This record gives sequence, C-alpha cells and structure tokens, in this order.
Amino acid sequence: MKSRHLQRIQPHWDWRAAANFVCGGAGAGLVIVTLLCALDRPEARGLLALGLALVALGLFAVWLELGRPLRAANVLLHLKGSWMSREALAALLLFPLGFAVLLRVHWAIAPAVVAAAAFLYCQVRILGSAMAIPAWREPWTRPLLMATGITEGLGLFWLVGAWTQPSPALAVVLAILLIVRWLLWRVWRERLQRTDGAALALRALEPAGRFLQWLGALVPSVLALVAASTALPPFASAVLLATAGALAAITGGRFKFDLITRAGFHHGIVLPRMPVRGVPRTAA
Repeated sequence: MKSRHLQRIQPHWDWRAAANFVCGGAGAGLVIVTLLCALDRPEARGLLALGLALVALGLFAVWLELGRPLRAANVLLHLKGSWMSREALAALLLFPLGFAVLLRVHWAIAPAVVAAAAFLYCQVRILGSAMAIPAWREPWTRPLLMATGITEGLGLFWLVGAWTQPSPALAVVLAILLIVRWLLWRVWRERLQRTDGAALALRALEPAGRFLQWLGALVPSVLALVAASTALPPFASAVLLATAGALAAITGGRFKFDLITRAGFHHGIVLPRMPVRGVPRTAA
C-alpha cells in the first residue's frame, strides 16, 4: 500500500473541542494538585471549586458542539470501546466526590484524586485513538498531555495561592514539572519529525512550540526557583510565583489549543484494491 498526505485538516473538532482539553485538563490537574498538596491551605476549597468549574466548562463546550445536545447522555452507552464515554463516566464520578470534599467528607479525598486522574488519562487517550492524525496518535502525546495537565494545575494553584502562603518546596516542584514538560515536548517533536505525514502539523505548531519552550519552560522555571529563595521578601516571591504559574497555564493551554485546531492534519491511505465480500484477499 502507498501512503499519501492529504492537505487538509480535520473539520470536526473546533475551538469547542479544544476548550474541553484546555479547561478540562487544567481543571483536573488543579483538582489533583489541590487534593494532594494543598488541603491544609486557606484557599484549598476555592482552588478545588475552580478546578471542578474548569472541568465543567470544558464539558459544556463539548456539549455545545454536539449535533443533538439532548442526546448527550447516550455517550455513556459505549464504555466498552470509547474513551469519550469513559471520560464522561470519570467526570460523573469526579463531581460528586469533589463536592463531598468541599463539604469536608474526608473519605472522598482519595477517590476524587483517582477520578480526576482518570478523567485526565481518558482525555489523552481520546487523542491517541485518532489513528488517521499523526500529531495525535504519536504515543508520546499521552505523557506530554498528562504532564501538561498537571503542570497547568500547579500553575493555576500558584496563580491563586502565591499570595497567601508561599511554599518553597512546591515552587521547586513547579520548576521541575516545567522542565519535564519541555523535555517531553522535545522528545515528542523529534519523534513526530520522523513520522510519515507529520510535516504540516509540525509547521502549524512551531509558534506554540517556541512559546512552550521559552515562556513555558525557561522563564517560569527560573522565576519559580528564584521565588523559592528565602532571601526574597514575601510579596516579591508571590509576584514571581504567580507569574510563573500564569505562564505555565497559558503556554500549556496554547499548545493544546493549537494541537487540536491547527495540527489535526489527516494522513490518508490509498488502498490498491477495494475488498469484496467472498473474494479471497491477495498479496499487495
């Protein structure tokens, strides 16, 4: 069989689908970070509520994209073979567990972390299932988007929480996550460069890639490490941490938005002959 590159981008997912990955991934990451690292902080309940609201906003954007919105519940009928169905189930579990944590039900903390992680994992598997789109099906897309969601969540955490109780240890964690995300992006890009039919996607992602490299890795990681120094006054540390957090969230969202809306180029396959029922298959 011979392959060809179709000079067209997928027409089905627009900004509404991208909003689910941008808001939902960051929201799930914020829920995970808050439940694991910040439940003892004064702004913990607000951060958790913000994370749940972002997940809901992303799902609402997808609902707007449906041709028949009133049939949205049918997505739960395909749990066996659809990562979208599993994402919806994870969300249905996440919201009541998250609200239970908001009401100080302590046993719900661990299940809520699992539900948020499952939601984020289902999102990255949705893209991996798009076998006709090289930029989405690349196996390294999964760890890259998982790291992006967690990094965005910690970035949003510091954007809000830097003003109340700076934590040098979590500031260092943010810097580490930013570097890890950048390294995963480099590996992903290098593998994509060797993938047949991915040239157009790489070209479309160049601006977001440069944005992710400099404003999404180098600058905010330096800011976070400087803010972790105890020599700075609290307000200066808060400004640096909040700036680093904002850059971490914005650059991750920009990359995911461009990945969905600008890099979804099809890689078509030309069949040498169409299969016919009852006719034995011959060697190509």
